[in-house]
Amino acid sequence: MSSSTGRREYERLADFIRRNHAPIVKEWTEFARTLSPASDRMSKLALEDHIVDLLGFVADDLETVQTPREQFDKSRGDGPEESAFSQSAAELHAALRLADGFDIDQMVSEYRALRASVVKQWVAHHRNLAATDIEDLTRFNEAIDQAVTESVAHYTKTINDSRNLFLGVLGHDLRNPLGAISMGAQWMEKSGTTDAKQARVVSEIRLAAGRATQILNDLLDLTRSSFGTQIPVTKIRIDVAALCQEIADEFRAVNADRRFEVTHEGDPLVCCDPTRVGQVLSNLMGNAIQYGDVTSPIRVTVAGNDPDAVTINVHNFGSSIPPEVRKSIFQSWTRGQDVGKPSEHSTHLGLGLYIAKLIVEAHGGEISVVSNQQTGTCFSVRLPRG
Repeated sequence: MSSSTGRREYERLADFIRRNHAPIVKEWTEFARTLSPASDRMSKLALEDHIVDLLGFVADDLETVQTPREQFDKSRGDGPEESAFSQSAAELHAALRLADGFDIDQMVSEYRALRASVVKQWVAHHRNLAATDIEDLTRFNEAIDQAVTESVAHYTKTINDSRNLFLGVLGHDLRNPLGAISMGAQWMEKSGTTDAKQARVVSEIRLAAGRATQILNDLLDLTRSSFGTQIPVTKIRIDVAALCQEIADEFRAVNADRRFEVTHEGDPLVCCDPTRVGQVLSNLMGNAIQYGDVTSPIRVTVAGNDPDAVTINVHNFGSSIPPEVRKSIFQSWTRGQDVGKPSEHSTHLGLGLYIAKLIVEAHGGEISVVSNQQTGTCFSVRLPRG
């Protein structure tokens, strides 16, 4: 064996990474290109961003003296707060991947591929592992774990900052002008106008502002749920039958051609958030208007015979919901009964039923649907009394 071959066979991992960064990056880049659709339009340079620097930091870290405690912390992804990763390659890589549309799973997959590429190529150059090689492999995995931790932390922080900004814009900057539009339209309606065309325009402005506000509320609830925050509820004891009648009256005012029948039996009192339950009822009745048969009434029944819960049913006739649609009807971005012609007054973004489910679950209740061509479609909400 020549001296050159001997040196390479027992070459330390840090030196191997520095000398072979080109084939390592090439193999990693080929993997990164498989992360579609985020990588579809990315250039080779964009895919390789900061990987060379990241490999350099890993190599330097392998040669840094560390205490056993420091090694243990890094094995858990808990490196020093002012690490090289947080100040440079790992953080920048996370920022760029987020900007390029990579999700967090894809970004972590890149680190797994980088780890596998280095280990595979290094083992291929070593027929026998020395004691120092085991140490190098351990230190290498600790360094990659720390890089993943720093990248994920930066990615998550950026997402949280964006979420807070998004919620701030929705909750304040948009709600205020919408409220001003709605109040102005209501004032004009109450003031009266002699022009029938102007009166119709003012009414449409008020209705449009109301629909926009409902969409805004849906988006706020969706954003909260997407980030693991349960929809807040403030419970008081109310008569849900009276609440159903109130929501039905509101729909009658703007849908004069539709009939609503609200009935109840047993005890209609339940401890719930009336605003949130009203939102559920509004979504369900709006869905019935949007997809139900215009010649048949929409029936809302409240059953209060169960001592532990009250059940609210919202029923309409019309085209039934196909079985494949029913399976996902309470998921986000599902447009309810995706049949028939939608109403011009629809406030849905495919969020209404999903948000209704979130609100019902926040009360500890259940929501379900039964639909067929013979009996029509019935959404049922079961709310515990407590």
